[in-house]
Amino acid sequence: MKQHGSVLTEAKAFGSFSVNDLAKAKAFYRDVLGLEVADRPEGLELEVGSGSKVFVYPKPDHTPATFTILNFPVENVDSAVERLSSSGVRFEKYDLPQIKTDPKGVMRNQDGTAIAWFKDPAGNILSVLDSRD
Repeated sequence: MKQHGSVLTEAKAFGSFSVNDLAKAKAFYRDVLGLEVADRPEGLELEVGSGSKVFVYPKPDHTPATFTILNFPVENVDSAVERLSSSGVRFEKYDLPQIKTDPKGVMRNQDGTAIAWFKDPAGNILSVLDSRD
């Protein structure tokens, strides 16, 4: 018996999000984060590792998401925060009941894992977090 939606099991799905200024987004993702960025007729294509791609499209009435839209697993969050900070990335600081960050912007979980959030020029929230093998 075939399941509904099985046509999608072979599809190469990809995520997408909007920005208010494509030129600023291109400069940030390429020059600051160091990602491969390709121009496409409708926007930008980011290569985010292991061949995965994310599509970025312009939207004049863009409103940034209030949640993390893109997570980058890294081997060492502290090292990634240092390197990105030296490139001009500003990490978010939180002092909320569920989310508390240190002065560098890193939240450390009880299990020893860590995550740090930052924003792109359009205000979208991204993160670096401990990779899990």
